[in-house]
Amino acid sequence: MTPPPEIAEFVAFLSKERNDSPHTVSAYRRDVAGFAAFCERFYAGPWTWAGVDRLAIRGFLGALHQQGLGKRSIARALSALRTFYRFLNLTHGIEVNPAKAARTPKLGRTLPTHLDRAEVALLFEAAERRAAAGGFKQARDLAMLEVFYSAGVRLSELAGLNEPDVDLVSDQVKVRGKGRKERIVPIGGPAGSALRRYYRHRDALLAAKSGDRRAMFLNQRGRRLTPRGVQLAMKELFGELARGRDLHVHALRHSFATHLLDAGADLRAVQELLGHASLSTTQVYTHTSVERLKKVYHRAHPRA
Repeated sequence: MTPPPEIAEFVAFLSKERNDSPHTVSAYRRDVAGFAAFCERFYAGPWTWAGVDRLAIRGFLGALHQQGLGKRSIARALSALRTFYRFLNLTHGIEVNPAKAARTPKLGRTLPTHLDRAEVALLFEAAERRAAAGGFKQARDLAMLEVFYSAGVRLSELAGLNEPDVDLVSDQVKVRGKGRKERIVPIGGPAGSALRRYYRHRDALLAAKSGDRRAMFLNQRGRRLTPRGVQLAMKELFGELARGRDLHVHALRHSFATHLLDAGADLRAVQELLGHASLSTTQVYTHTSVERLKKVYHRAHPRA
């Protein structure tokens, strides 16, 4: 089945007008295309976007559930359809939005996985030993670890860093986040030291072979390190921890936020540092802090 032309228009709108992330654009395109394919079967004949009713929406969501998709994926598909119909209203004058009345699946909030301070200390000690005894790769991996924890950046943000984005005079990094929004994030002294060490190895690598001089973090061939390459490098460092196999790169961002809030940082300041559009997204880290305080309370209070 050839996808309806409105889907291509929608994808262009998301990418060029709304500046949504490539991940969001790809997911929404997949969701709307999947709904169009469902409508072909559901109506068993000619159909139009304007003629779609709530029964089709419910049937599509039910089909996704039967396929084994989780609540978050189903909620995202519903959000994609709502956004698509708003787009159709703006560009094609279609006034109905059958997805508007559909109930969003209730999502349970899971507490983000983070490292405690002892684990952070152990992780950095191991990375620093490797960097002192190793070469380009070890120095690069320590620098990436420092930037992750010092600036709380996302995986895509770190992989997308360019050399001019890092200002070691002002100890800050310019980060391009979701929706191509830019923010300035401070970095600490240890991160600056690790980056300077990495620069020496990076300069030597680029002097020996042609490579990507604009990209901040390079592979050993001098090309920009891919997000997958970053994941593998951090996974190797996580191997120093007892639960390292269960940790992912995003745990460093979660640790950044949790440790700031534990130390009394203002919630809105942490929101700005993380680049969250909504304060409610940041508030999940306060639950992590409360859970930690509850454990301390029950362990220490005589009548807990």
